[in-house]
Amino acid sequence: MEVVASAPGKVLMTGGYLILERPNAGIVLSTNARFYAIVKPIHEEVKPESWAWAWADIKLTSPQLSRESMYKLSLKHLMLQCVSSSESRNPFVENAIQYCVAAGRAKLDKNKKDALEKLLLQGLDITILGCNDFYSYRNQIEARGLPLTPESLAALPPFTSITFNAEESNGGNCKPEVAKTGLGSSAAMTTAVVAALLHYFGVVNLSTLSEDPHQQNKDSMDLDIVHMIAQSAHCIAQGKVGSGFDVSSAVYGSQHYIRFSPEVLSAAQAAVKGMPLEDVIGNILNEKWDHERTKFSLPPLMSLLLGEPGTGGSSTPSMVGAVKKWQKADPEKSNETWRKLAEANSELETQLNMLSKLAREHWDAYKCVIDGCSRLKPEKWMEGVTEPIKEAIIKTLLHARDAMLRIRNHMRQMGEAAGIPIEPESQTQLLDATMDMEGVLLAGVPGAGGFDAIFAVTLGDSSSNVTKAWSSHNVLALLVREDPQGVSLESGDPRSREITSAVSSVHIN
Repeated sequence: MEVVASAPGKVLMTGGYLILERPNAGIVLSTNARFYAIVKPIHEEVKPESWAWAWADIKLTSPQLSRESMYKLSLKHLMLQCVSSSESRNPFVENAIQYCVAAGRAKLDKNKKDALEKLLLQGLDITILGCNDFYSYRNQIEARGLPLTPESLAALPPFTSITFNAEESNGGNCKPEVAKTGLGSSAAMTTAVVAALLHYFGVVNLSTLSEDPHQQNKDSMDLDIVHMIAQSAHCIAQGKVGSGFDVSSAVYGSQHYIRFSPEVLSAAQAAVKGMPLEDVIGNILNEKWDHERTKFSLPPLMSLLLGEPGTGGSSTPSMVGAVKKWQKADPEKSNETWRKLAEANSELETQLNMLSKLAREHWDAYKCVIDGCSRLKPEKWMEGVTEPIKEAIIKTLLHARDAMLRIRNHMRQMGEAAGIPIEPESQTQLLDATMDMEGVLLAGVPGAGGFDAIFAVTLGDSSSNVTKAWSSHNVLALLVREDPQGVSLESGDPRSREITSAVSSVHIN
């Protein structure tokens, strides 16, 4: 039996920094960039003598990194021991394996527990694969002398080998870091592995994820278990309790998110201090998770575009640290900035929800407006429009733009006050130029900001013009688009289907 599960990467459109503290909300969009986990047995049969074994074999393969690790899992204490070279450790997957086995023992009845032990004795063969979109191939494209366009990205084979950031690893002992595009690869990977293992063990049934309202309650309970285990494994692997928006969107898809109280995971932190893992996971599953999420997606006929300026990634933890330091040093000013930023975030969300409502209630007028605005610069959107409903739609579009400009302004002020480049000057020029293009509704820096990436929300068919303009500004437009679908069960190994996000979004002549 083989189980394949996938989970999406994300873009945090609003809520950078604020989302770390309750009750601030953020809008997080899930994308068509997906991480896949394939789980199958190592041994076809359980040998009669193996019931006396104290260890289970686990093999973890990451083809894109050309890495393979072998582990032994203690069936008594669920300790995981790496028996191959220790250079290739993956704490996210290691925690996911231990937590999923513990969840099986905590939740399953006697018969299913016996089946779980049999599966463990057969060994676990786990393969992880991330869509190309999670990684930066900019250097390879430039090295081959190809143009900085999505077409060049689309020409790469699916699940291409990954290059490392460091050209030379100093003295051979520093671990080079994989260059990434900031889509939350560790959260998507952890979620995909957790979902695949929990389904494989029979703790959840993801094959029924459906639109059927009678089934949705059960689906939701299963997804909640995936969420709790993935969130715990991810936090412990990171060594800190983050806001969790990246794992939440990997499980449930695009959403409006308010974080859980960090105390929810004090049980998981206790595990590190020696409490038996089964009890810990039992506690985590019974905790009152108080995060809040409501479904969200971009209004119809709008596209998310991501661009990679290619100035080297910024380190989010150090930027968050600088903002926290500033909050302590200047509580009055920082509180005021955060309040204004929260208001602007909320205003943008309100306007986007209003556009979705207008689209539902006045589709023809909405479609006509979006089509017209997609060919014009924003200052011309209102020209010659007389119908009240069309005026109302355009006013809402313009209010959304204003809210985005306010968000950017407060984020810049916060960066200047904290001494970090949240929206550096090079990004400001690029974003201003982007927001002035035909058919562009919004542009900004996602998440914590920095030099990593920029995003734009475009109207109608205008995204191809933005892509071309970005290319001339030395920005590589990625193939990523919004896709509100969260975790899902796949019908087979994605390599056999040559799955690639390129196919759906780029037409190559």
